[in-house]
Amino acid sequence: MTIEAYINPDFTWPKKLIFFLVALIAIVIGNLLILAWNRIAEPGKGRSAERRRKDNYYRMSEYFYELIISATSVMSFACAYVVLNHVYNLYHGSYHAGLLGTFLYAWENWKDFVLLLMICLSCVLNTLLDKFLIPIKGLSRDQIASVRMLGMFYAIVVLLYLNVIGDESEYSPVMMYYLGLMVGRFVYFDASFMDFLACMKRTIVRTPLLVLGLAISGGMSFFGFTAGYLLERNYYIVGVFYTHIFLLAAVFVLHHGRQIYHLIMKKKSGNGDRHRGRDEYDESDEYADFD
Repeated sequence: MTIEAYINPDFTWPKKLIFFLVALIAIVIGNLLILAWNRIAEPGKGRSAERRRKDNYYRMSEYFYELIISATSVMSFACAYVVLNHVYNLYHGSYHAGLLGTFLYAWENWKDFVLLLMICLSCVLNTLLDKFLIPIKGLSRDQIASVRMLGMFYAIVVLLYLNVIGDESEYSPVMMYYLGLMVGRFVYFDASFMDFLACMKRTIVRTPLLVLGLAISGGMSFFGFTAGYLLERNYYIVGVFYTHIFLLAAVFVLHHGRQIYHLIMKKKSGNGDRHRGRDEYDESDEYADFD
């Protein structure tokens, strides 16, 4: 297997457009499921119940979007590790000058430090996506941090599955790094037992979003491999990462489309009643149990 095998020449722009439309449909289905869950959880009638459902829907949808962002950032590190490790295995044992030779030397002697640097870069990527590409303004720092931890668990589940289906890649170092980060998030030096229980509660409460995210990305990946958009002859993790790129693009379109819609509705309403949506849910604390 060569490095060029990571690129599928048959994955043309029309096929990429189809895959993107499928990603859009998948994210819309995820939002509809969240909306349906809110209607079941809040069956009351009247203006007050409708407002609570809307507030909770927007907040949960932003949790969902943040999970996609976090999962994409985490999978970028896992994919980069697999590709770099493969490049090392391809060229290891022979002399190479220049940048390739420097990389082989660094990977052989400082592999753990390179992995740590890559994790830091994935965190920086996550922050950049949050702040500039898809700004999630309705969640606090603690809420975003807990979703990012959920994203690590998301990646561990995906890597465990890839090991089960017999992918040749070695994911153990990646999983151990993320397990260490998760343990560090749950248990830290100045944490009390109540802090630990609170952190566990926040994670367990968001488990349905984890299941939803795994189901959507898994279905998208299955479609991509079945349709020939993603290559089975190379490592599956590369195809899974491509899937998350398209899901992230779909989240970008839907998130900013919703913002534009709210802006238009606010302008139409003039100086009268404020459009209920983003502004109300930003200020709403009625669903603290989901926090």
